[in-house]
Amino acid sequence: MGLFENNRTVLVTGASSGIGAELARLFAANGDRLVLTARREDRLKALADELWTRHAAQVDVVVADLAAPEGPRELAIEVGRRGHVVDVLVNNAGFGSLGPFVKQPLDRQLAMVAVNVAAPTALTGMYLPGMLARGRGGVLNVASLAAFQAGPEMAVYYATKAYLLSFSEALFEESRRQGVTVTALCPGPSPTEFGEVAGANNLRLFKTGVVSAADVAKAGFDGFQARKAIVIPGALPKAAALSTRFVSRGFTRRLAHELQRSKA
Repeated sequence: MGLFENNRTVLVTGASSGIGAELARLFAANGDRLVLTARREDRLKALADELWTRHAAQVDVVVADLAAPEGPRELAIEVGRRGHVVDVLVNNAGFGSLGPFVKQPLDRQLAMVAVNVAAPTALTGMYLPGMLARGRGGVLNVASLAAFQAGPEMAVYYATKAYLLSFSEALFEESRRQGVTVTALCPGPSPTEFGEVAGANNLRLFKTGVVSAADVAKAGFDGFQARKAIVIPGALPKAAALSTRFVSRGFTRRLAHELQRSKA
């Protein structure tokens, strides 16, 4: 079974809404089996019903809290207990928070590191060895346009996404000659629950060059299938990422600070 064939088993984290749900729809339409995980069981079951109705997709739902220290390991144990061998891992779960670092609850910042960094690292560490041993499969990490620069007012979020991009690129090089691919999907602002959770929907950043969750997912799915290391959906986000090569980090840092100042 190759990377591009259907009938793979695909584990999608953060699948209850937004980009994660849209990616699940694309893998289901491709004929893949799905294991969906998030904290909201009702949302997962509703999506599973939809995918069965539309695509006759085999979908299993596993509730997990990836912010918990043992969350990723407990998820992997339960997935294995149910008999699944994961061919494709989609690390989509993540969240952000707007405001100066020192004014944000430290527990929330540490939970962000757990979900955005520790969980995808742990899950990749548990599933990538098997993919390499079988000579097939891949990992799709949902990073962000934020990965390309520092982000005042969202300092920890930007830092976590920079980690995920660097991690993905390194693993892409380590794995690509062994039949396994690793892709970093780096979307700019998208109208999903992310903006609501982060408290960022009122920012100018979320009103310009916005790409829908469905379009982000399609670009990510196609890029993953094409074995691309990095996918940036949308012309404006691509230009923004490219611009970081030609202007100083100080300029991009100050610009991000201005764009992300709360209007509250």
